[in-house]
Amino acid sequence: MADKALVIKSGRTEIAFPLPPIIADEGPKATKRFLEFFTANIRNPNTRLSYARAVGQFLAWCDERRVSLQQIEPMIVAGYVEELTKERAPQTVKQSLAAIRMLFDWMVVGQVIPFNPASSVRGPRYSIKKGKTPVLSAEDARKLLDSIDTSHVVGLRDRALIGVMVYSFARVSAVVKMKVKDYYQNGKRYWLRLHEKGGKYHEVPAHHTAEQYLDEYIEAAGITDEKNKPLFRTTRGQSRVLTDKALDRERAWAIIKRRAKDAGVSLEIRCHSLRATGITEYLRNGGTIEKAAQIAAHESTRTTQLYNRTEDEVTLDEIERIII
Repeated sequence: MADKALVIKSGRTEIAFPLPPIIADEGPKATKRFLEFFTANIRNPNTRLSYARAVGQFLAWCDERRVSLQQIEPMIVAGYVEELTKERAPQTVKQSLAAIRMLFDWMVVGQVIPFNPASSVRGPRYSIKKGKTPVLSAEDARKLLDSIDTSHVVGLRDRALIGVMVYSFARVSAVVKMKVKDYYQNGKRYWLRLHEKGGKYHEVPAHHTAEQYLDEYIEAAGITDEKNKPLFRTTRGQSRVLTDKALDRERAWAIIKRRAKDAGVSLEIRCHSLRATGITEYLRNGGTIEKAAQIAAHESTRTTQLYNRTEDEVTLDEIERIII
């Protein structure tokens, strides 16, 4: 059993996590249940990857201290959390603890262990009112979009990709999963069908500028009738010829960073920066936080508020009142 490994696909690569000895030592039942936790219980590949890392680090920590799976108690989990808190950010520790709790819940249901030793362990206190994602100003966002050379299909693709993320507050993972049919006409306007977490769909009207970008890209790419194929596609090598394969998150992020560099805007930009930029400008122009949450498919307005930077300028104005 010790030679088994959990293989997780992340973007263009496959990452193999060796089966922790502490699990292998418990025998076939524990091994099977452990592997099923990641393969059958967690469907999102990004969650699967982060949880595999978190759980693997904890079990390796236990193994170094010669603690078997059956010997793990709340005090041991608490000791690990305390040690991890000294090295990692609070949100990282809380995510790690959540992964450990979920694994042990799964093991309890599968009758591998009698109780969940992590259920009573509390993580570090962490509160955040404003996100850390870099946000572009409206001017920089416009500069970024206008700087893209749209004389060829790759430029049109990149502008459409960035435009959809800004104007629909969409997650990059939702956008790269879109098929051609997910940009569709409903009445007089076009809509976007975004593939969200948990296999859910989120439909939002297309902003007229995003409509223009998508229409020009789709026409140039010649993919109007390829309804069931990916909307945003990779290119063949260094050519400007599109393939039938969908972009993944990593390639999309690389495109955004390259375009931002070429435009001379923030090099700290992330995929979520486009989402945050759209939300901030929407609120700055009179939109409500409730509607912003609805457009962004957030379950809580508190999540949406993390992307809101409309108060930053007010803070700067007040600071400049200090005249010495």
